[in-house]
Formats: sequence, structure tokens, C-alpha cells
Amino acid sequence: MGAHLARRYITETDTEPDPARKYEFDPQLGFDERKEREMVANQEQMNLAQLPLEQRDYCAHHLLKLMKCKRDNWPNFLACKHERHDWDYCEHQE
Repeated sequence: MGAHLARRYITETDTEPDPARKYEFDPQLGFDERKEREMVANQEQMNLAQLPLEQRDYCAHHLLKLMKCKRDNWPNFLACKHERHDWDYCEHQE
């Protein structure tokens, strides 16, 4: 089952890296520095909204907007599609 992998590591050494040797290139080569993420919603806002601990992440401000929209447009829950999309997209990116 792994014969083709062994052949690649033994016979085709010019195209396959040696897993026993340390890599030669900087792993951050070509990547910009990542910006440090900041919480938009503060602890007091999350406490007042009674957010569970599992949902207190970097997307909490989107969730707070969604909860407010649902409260303001209560019978019409479909009015908050944009806020729901923003929160889902943020959770997906995280």
C-alpha cells in the first residue's frame, strides 16, 4: 500500500524532501505578518447580553447584533438574514 511512497523517497530524492533533515527555507517566507486580533465586544456587553462562554469569541459582536435584531423584529425572524450571514461568515473564518 505504501510502496509508491517508499519509491518516491528513495529513488526520487531530487523532488522529494528528506523528512529526517531540517528544512532549508524560512517557513514565513512570502507571508506578511498577521495582525493581532482584537475583541470588538467587551466583557461588560457580553455579560449584559448573557452570552454563554462558548460563544464569547472574536465574533461575539456579530452575535450581539444578531440577537438585538431578533429581539427588535421578533415575529419576523427572517428580517435578520444579513446579521446572521455576517455572524456565520465570521465563525467560518475563525
